[in-house]
Amino acid sequence: MNLMMSLRYSLCFLLAGLRGVGPKKCCFNFNDKPVSKERVVSYIKTSQRCYNSAILLNTVAGRQLCVKPSAPWVKDLISYLDTKNIFG
Repeated sequence: MNLMMSLRYSLCFLLAGLRGVGPKKCCFNFNDKPVSKERVVSYIKTSQRCYNSAILLNTVAGRQLCVKPSAPWVKDLISYLDTKNIFG
């Protein structure tokens, strides 16, 4: 009986540990409306392990927006933010 309880606890801890291995944030819905550069403070790319390739925009209001990296306005925004961080 004690062996069974030990195995159950071990299995629970193992499964709990495996849950932490995946990506922290993935996007499933996307904002298609362009966001002005004045409203965005930074961006990050989602993990390559996410099903959808995405960019997370961090806004001045503290929100995160999922956007498609292939959208022309997103490419322009990323270039602007990268330049701002280099010279800014």
